[in-house]
Amino acid sequence: MALYPEIIERLLEKFQKLPGIGPKSAERIVYYLTQSSDIDVISLGEAIISLKKEVKLCKKCFNFAEKDLCNICLDEKRENIICVVEEVKDLISIEKANFKGKYHILWGRLSMLENVKIENLKIPQLIERIKNEKVKEIIIATNPTPEGENTANYISEILKKLGVKHSRLAIGLPLGSELEFIDSHTLKKAIEGRKEL
Repeated sequence: MALYPEIIERLLEKFQKLPGIGPKSAERIVYYLTQSSDIDVISLGEAIISLKKEVKLCKKCFNFAEKDLCNICLDEKRENIICVVEEVKDLISIEKANFKGKYHILWGRLSMLENVKIENLKIPQLIERIKNEKVKEIIIATNPTPEGENTANYISEILKKLGVKHSRLAIGLPLGSELEFIDSHTLKKAIEGRKEL
């Protein structure tokens, strides 16, 4: 026997499909919506519909956009350095660190377990951009996971053949940490990536 009316049960089921939302969180959201004004609930619904109808991928970097190009690609003050990331959320993190270059989003990383192959990523489009734009440098900013490292190495090999200057984000010690609490793999990467003072 269902605890709630069918409409609420369906809504609970939909909310639980969202990342990070379990049964309790879904119930809180539904309860909040039942107590909200009609205007707020309708406005939320319209915003979700607009998201699906109006947001698309930038034709150049594959960031979210409302037009053919995203706001970052339209910004002519940006440097001709392209930072290659796995997902839009990675772009947001780097943007918050005050990066003033451009981006290229792969929409994933090479992964045998997840069945993500080279043809599933936006690597050919990156090569096309390099050929058509006067790029000073490519910064490979894939995540420091085995899959991210494999993806970075694959892109690096392509860039070497093209003779394009490229670098990898430094991987190392977080600020404020103590060496005794750092795992050996992170320490190894920090030693390998050390720079002269």
